[in-house]
Amino acid sequence: MKKIHVASLSAIAAASLLLAGCASTTATTEETSAATEETSAAAPRACVILPDADAGTRWETGDRPALEAGLTAAGFEADIQNALADTAKFATIADAQLAQGCGVMVLVDYQGAGVAVAEKAKAAGVPVIAYDRPIAGADYYVSFDNFTVGALQGQMIVDGLAAAGKDITTASIIYSSGDPADGNAAMFLDGALSVLDAAGAKAAFTMEGTWDGAKAGTLFEQAFTAVGGKVDAVLAPNDNNAASIIAILDKNGLTVPVSGQDASTAGLQNVLLGKQYGTVYKPFSVEVDAALTVINALLTGGTVEANKTLEDGTPYIAVDPIIVTADKVKDVVANGDASAADLCTAEVADACATYGVE
Repeated sequence: MKKIHVASLSAIAAASLLLAGCASTTATTEETSAATEETSAAAPRACVILPDADAGTRWETGDRPALEAGLTAAGFEADIQNALADTAKFATIADAQLAQGCGVMVLVDYQGAGVAVAEKAKAAGVPVIAYDRPIAGADYYVSFDNFTVGALQGQMIVDGLAAAGKDITTASIIYSSGDPADGNAAMFLDGALSVLDAAGAKAAFTMEGTWDGAKAGTLFEQAFTAVGGKVDAVLAPNDNNAASIIAILDKNGLTVPVSGQDASTAGLQNVLLGKQYGTVYKPFSVEVDAALTVINALLTGGTVEANKTLEDGTPYIAVDPIIVTADKVKDVVANGDASAADLCTAEVADACATYGVE
């Protein structure tokens, strides 16, 4: 196994083509033709399964084109398909891909469907990369540093309460989290608790975990009633859940620190309006680049370098998330991951002007 340092997959692809050209000068026309046919038949192939194409998710608009462009530039064949929020379809796609042949499988888990697929792939000698979401049995995990994501969310609550002049040790904080079936959700929560516990915070009420925004709203209404309407802050796992929670706070005339993640349009608008303390920004392009580096290593015989390890021993290639408060929203727009036209609606226009979002 050779160790490679990938600066650019397109550069690697170009270098590979140059080396191929040099080698061909010493071969006969027949040998070159045969080699070309053999290389074409055994072209390194990356099989990718995305989880859904729901409105507001990044998979089709962000990850698919970026992965496809990177793989193509490196000279690899890309088979990227979407399970469309269907576990049975996830399995069917995987079976077809493996039957055709994969040099590597990149899986974004959907409700645990990735576990059985990873087992089949490994049984066939195909390495598996769990992308964005952990999958038991995967060879590698590429994602943002999820513990740090949670720690940033916890820090939002600490800083928000301090800015509001509230004592965190006596503050009434509602804790919520993502779906416990998602391995990332536990890491987010652990990271948040590491900060909140250290600051002396205690949960006034802990909600059931979910990624369903509508359900989060219902659960928060129940929590709101349980604490008698006394809410000083809400630990929310993402912008989608935060939006439903904020709608109920609005209805009750309350504005308190609320955390989030994903830097979604709605989330960034709530941050600008002061209804959400901040959001965790995870530029998908950075995660794609990390995945492409691992794919390249696996398809060319290189060594994968991981900077973390999951509890089960899986090598974890973790990239850094970014906290975004109102004064940083303009940076997300400048990076091309949000549109000022979408953000700066009539209700948000004044806040956009205040924070230089244009």
